Amino acid sequence: MLNEVCFRVMPKDIPSWDDASLAQNNTWTLEAYRAAGGYKVWESIIKEKTEPRSIIAKLKKSVLRGRGGAGFPTGLKWSFMSPGVPGEKYLLCNSDESEPGTCKDRFILTENPHQLLEGMLIGCYAMGAKVGYNLMRGEFWLPFQRCEAALKEAMDAGLIGDNILGSDVSIHLHNSTTLGAYICGEETALMNALEGKRPHPRFKPPFPANFGLWGRPTNINNTETIASVPVILEKGADWFVDQGTEKSGGTKIFCVSGHVNKPGNYEVPLGTPFSELLEMAGGMRNGAKLKAVIPGGSSMPVVPGDIMMKTNLDYESIMQAGSMLGSGGMIIMDESTCMVAVARRFARFYKHESCGQCTPCREGSGWVYRLLCDIEQGKASMDDIDRLGRVAKQIEGRTICVFGEAIAWPVEGFLKHYRHEFEACIQRGKEG
Repeated sequence: MLNEVCFRVMPKDIPSWDDASLAQNNTWTLEAYRAAGGYKVWESIIKEKTEPRSIIAKLKKSVLRGRGGAGFPTGLKWSFMSPGVPGEKYLLCNSDESEPGTCKDRFILTENPHQLLEGMLIGCYAMGAKVGYNLMRGEFWLPFQRCEAALKEAMDAGLIGDNILGSDVSIHLHNSTTLGAYICGEETALMNALEGKRPHPRFKPPFPANFGLWGRPTNINNTETIASVPVILEKGADWFVDQGTEKSGGTKIFCVSGHVNKPGNYEVPLGTPFSELLEMAGGMRNGAKLKAVIPGGSSMPVVPGDIMMKTNLDYESIMQAGSMLGSGGMIIMDESTCMVAVARRFARFYKHESCGQCTPCREGSGWVYRLLCDIEQGKASMDDIDRLGRVAKQIEGRTICVFGEAIAWPVEGFLKHYRHEFEACIQRGKEG
């Protein structure tokens, strides 16, 4: 399914993990990655002693934006980490992929770990960091095994470690796992988890680039973001920009799930019409009518199907449609979907995953969930719909991290476009 524009050795289709044909490809091995041109960029950087700032300049020109959800310009983020500042610095790869509807990073970690390692090496070099950590969610056992095997292969080949390829450059990379909490996907909570602390988000400022892991300057990027770097440097920033739009450079992996015939991961140029992605995914299951799409994982507002069919897949267009691109987790729903039930299921997840540090999130998530349960069961009054909206609004913007928004935005989106379904549930309860 992936068109391999940015990802060198990803399989075309996504069979089950025990599929014999996939095992024969061995896309995760150093041999396969080398055959596709892997590590040539890294070897060139070491051999030519490339100026670190020139790497960052190329990333800025490429308009690569963070693929984890926030969409922050990667080159600009790397520039915050001055290689001239003395002392230890760290690069963290955020592979704690926990957003419902999102499964792209797991695929990279499992099928193409060497491209991620090469991206991490380049990032460490460009930012003057000698140590990098790849943190995966605790349930990612196969991805962790594959990344560990890839790390050993690269170390044995002299690509990672002390005096890389006979140079004076020394960079050490490590794989680690969290315990699987959703909150660990928040960058400062991820740092606390790595330090062995409870994964509570930190106040910002200070920002990680100034005071991060163990109090040292730290940069955190998403898996897909870092894995895109080697090919950008190989083919050039202009090439990458041409793959996407002026403000949203390159390609993006979209995780298509829900009521489609071919759910899976699809890599397409940013700016591609949503209608084309839907066609790639085989169209709607059983020929049903498209009702709604959540375009960036479950924490983003829902977009009605008729609006989404006119929308292109880039950061600006999705925002104009009333949502955000987020992680690229496309949850597609047909006309049989009850939006109240979907909202309640999402609320149950966020209630369970709240770290409990902030009162609005800790208490508000449970309140939202209970209100949605009452509405779905027809036990609520019409006033409870307005109460639900007020509670969600009171959570938004009042927490240390954006978990509060993850609770509020879906609710606000459902009420904006499908309030009539909430009213119908309550009316049925009165009539029953």
